[in-house]
Amino acid sequence: MKSGFLIFFVCLTLLVFCPIGLAAEKVYYIGPGDVIEIAVWKDPELSRNLVVPPDGIISFPLIGSVNVTHLTVPELRQIVTQKLSEFIPDATVTVMLIEINSLKAYVIGKVKKPGEFFINQATNVMQILAKAGGLTPFASDGDIMILRQKANQIIKIPFDYGEVEKGKNPEQNIILQPGDVIVVP
Repeated sequence: MKSGFLIFFVCLTLLVFCPIGLAAEKVYYIGPGDVIEIAVWKDPELSRNLVVPPDGIISFPLIGSVNVTHLTVPELRQIVTQKLSEFIPDATVTVMLIEINSLKAYVIGKVKKPGEFFINQATNVMQILAKAGGLTPFASDGDIMILRQKANQIIKIPFDYGEVEKGKNPEQNIILQPGDVIVVP
């Protein structure tokens, strides 16, 4: 009886705490094109929606410019609250992500529907190729390339569609990052 209770307790603990650990790994960072709302309670003149420009620097009354690139919503709220505290002590600031527009990847070449596609933090190569309608009959499925910008250089990541489709080398089916370009020759 005690061993059955112990197993039940361990399973219950895993069910309760594992999703929290998994969710903590998936953090969203504000990026160019995203729409954020910054609101200051009881001060409508300081509340506004802002589109994050390509350089990631927004301007907000009283505090000036803030680089929001690679900040989470809670981090931005903390920065705005801290900077506003010089002018408005005990300001209650709310920051909300209204639209996510920075999570995009691109598929070009011999696919049925090339273009720009919204991705999430778990979209892989096969999924975006499916969004693009799949490969055309003339596509070279063994020579697909993923182009990824890292700092000031472009990294080329090879992808063999035929192998992944057959279950070989599934590690090639990587998670995409914003800005990735999938080239299907």
